[in-house]
Amino acid sequence: MAFIAPLKGVRFNPQKVGKLDEVVTPPYDVISANGVDAYRARNPYSMIRLDIIKSLGPGDESDARYREAAALFSQWLEEEVLVRDQEPGIYLYQTEYSHPSGKKLTRKGFVCLVGLAEFSEGVVKPHEQTFDTVIADRLRLTVTCKAQFSQIFSLYSDPHNEVLSLLEQVASEPVGLVTDADGCIHSLWRVTDQNVIKNVQRQFLDKSLYIADGHHRYTTALAYRKMVREAAGELPANSPANHIIMYLCPMEDPGLSVFPTHRLLRWPGVMETKELLKRLDHYFLCEEIVNGSREGLIREVLARMGELEAQSPDKSSSTFGVYHPVADRCFLLNLKQEARDVLAGRPEPLRDLDVVVLTDIIMDKALGLNHHRCEQEDLIAYYSDHDEALDVAVKECLANEKYTPLLFIMNPTRVEQVREVADAHLIMPHKSTYFYPKIMTGLLFNQLVEGEEIDRLA
Repeated sequence: MAFIAPLKGVRFNPQKVGKLDEVVTPPYDVISANGVDAYRARNPYSMIRLDIIKSLGPGDESDARYREAAALFSQWLEEEVLVRDQEPGIYLYQTEYSHPSGKKLTRKGFVCLVGLAEFSEGVVKPHEQTFDTVIADRLRLTVTCKAQFSQIFSLYSDPHNEVLSLLEQVASEPVGLVTDADGCIHSLWRVTDQNVIKNVQRQFLDKSLYIADGHHRYTTALAYRKMVREAAGELPANSPANHIIMYLCPMEDPGLSVFPTHRLLRWPGVMETKELLKRLDHYFLCEEIVNGSREGLIREVLARMGELEAQSPDKSSSTFGVYHPVADRCFLLNLKQEARDVLAGRPEPLRDLDVVVLTDIIMDKALGLNHHRCEQEDLIAYYSDHDEALDVAVKECLANEKYTPLLFIMNPTRVEQVREVADAHLIMPHKSTYFYPKIMTGLLFNQLVEGEEIDRLA
């Protein structure tokens, strides 16, 4: 059972900082080191100064950057640059955005506290691997600042939309409104009606939560709780250290989108089109996409992949695109049925994942590149935007003759697949999902105040 609770949310004070659009940021893990200065330049109160990006390298091991963030956090609270709500509440969070298909969509969810549970308990379910170095960095920030700056993005099942219907009936005026760099509009409303909150809490007693985005942040919260326990002994259930701030979205929400993450492979040496097709032919039907600019070829292969996905409602179509920028040729790859034997050793929920097909069949079998080598030699780059991926692929083929860039175009992982993998206690390959839009950091966050009691359901 999942325990949720209201929180006294911390928010920026527009009277002090000006436009909220200028101070909020995407999650820290999608901000590049080069992007930090740009965010700082927009506004002196940028959230990037608190939710600092991970360590910049081996020479950046001191605690100074964490202490600076903590001092700034305290200063902004004292100066009322940041304000903390006096009464706990649940916050409706709505995002309006444009889908690449051209549709205007609205994703609905809400922000609350969630009681921490070890993954082995089956209450909060992951689908991605975490890395100790990232957790260590986030833990240092949490311990020093005593705050959770970024929300975990999680899913729950609610086919009849009962939870959001309850909250929407008593939502007050918006307490936050921002437009991000992609033009997505993020709106926040506060709900303090105690009867409704208690009703929503009861709704979750028979639900599991599925982490969509934020596996490292959740694992960091578990590590922080363990650290507090070791110092203070067993904690009461309503201790702040027993909770994490989450954005919860029903997996049936029509505005929920998962984007593909395309792979740019840097093949060591020269790989001509003839050799590429020879390697792939044993496993795939390869059809060339012709007549068009390079941008047109990518759009056409994406359209063809989408059509094949629509014809396969029960499972993935296992189709891919591959673009060879040196030759300016593009191909649609359709997995042969007999090639599925390669996946026989994989658990059933993983066999149907395109990212597993790409890893096991394309990378490992056809191209002879295992994941370890790709990571060690930086042979793969990941892009959610196919136009950006194409631009990089073309530039790299002109700038470097030591390797051949090959752009693999992907279909998105389905939400149902995330649930099936998590329910089976399995882990997807790296960069399997890209939930869009991202939750904005700085619109609302959680201060960990020692001695406070979280309002859990009695």
